[in-house]
Amino acid sequence: MVIQQATFLFISGGEIVFVLFIVIMVFGADKLPEIARGLGKGMRTLKDATNEIKHEITKSAESHGIDTSVTKDVDNELKKVKDDLEDFTGSVRRKL
Repeated sequence: MVIQQATFLFISGGEIVFVLFIVIMVFGADKLPEIARGLGKGMRTLKDATNEIKHEITKSAESHGIDTSVTKDVDNELKKVKDDLEDFTGSVRRKL
């Protein structure tokens, strides 16, 4: 039996630390919070846009009488992936 460990983009913890070190060297420690804030805002905008598109598709499907129960299964799978991603990012935050 092969046990697989979930990794995000196949990057280990040491590689993440190395990338953060390079980012600090290139941009400087004083710019790092500004960069992180910009990335956070960008991710939030992307999430909001995705949720809006999903809502519009669901609303349109329901108005045309299309069965949306299939989308609930997909939504459950997406929630699982989101939870796994949050678990990963939580462990990364604790290491920093």
